[in-house]
Amino acid sequence: MIRIRPYKAADANTILSWCQDEIAFYKWTAGVLGNYPITQNEFRSVESLMPFTAFDETGIVGFFTLRNPNESLDELRFGFVIINPEKRGKSYGKTMLRLGLKFVFEIYGAKRATLGVFENNLPAYYCYKAVGFDDVILDATETYCVLGEEWKCKELMMENV
Repeated sequence: MIRIRPYKAADANTILSWCQDEIAFYKWTAGVLGNYPITQNEFRSVESLMPFTAFDETGIVGFFTLRNPNESLDELRFGFVIINPEKRGKSYGKTMLRLGLKFVFEIYGAKRATLGVFENNLPAYYCYKAVGFDDVILDATETYCVLGEEWKCKELMMENV
């Protein structure tokens, strides 16, 4: 059974080990945390957010952060969502996100949850859609220059109904 708890600095080694190459790293972080490979010390910046670790009887299986992009808690934004590669494709991501959404809506009482995902990260996009996130049509698409390429970011949202 998957559960979530507040992130502990001791979780960093395990979480960072899941990004075995630059492309996976930048799909996960968009370079916001620094350049590949980042150190445990650089990863400490997530502690200024609301970081969560997902775990089951085998140990740590996932990680995500929440932050409020506005002054109010009406919106909480998921970030740095990652699942142990050995657990992908087995509903771990969906289960972890559902637990996170329960926290967003029931504990914090937010009205909506949002996140961004790169268009070239289809497994993550389909996971978010399966959990109930909807595409948001924006006037301008957010883009990042990653490894000399332009990566477009899709905006997704779920409202508490």
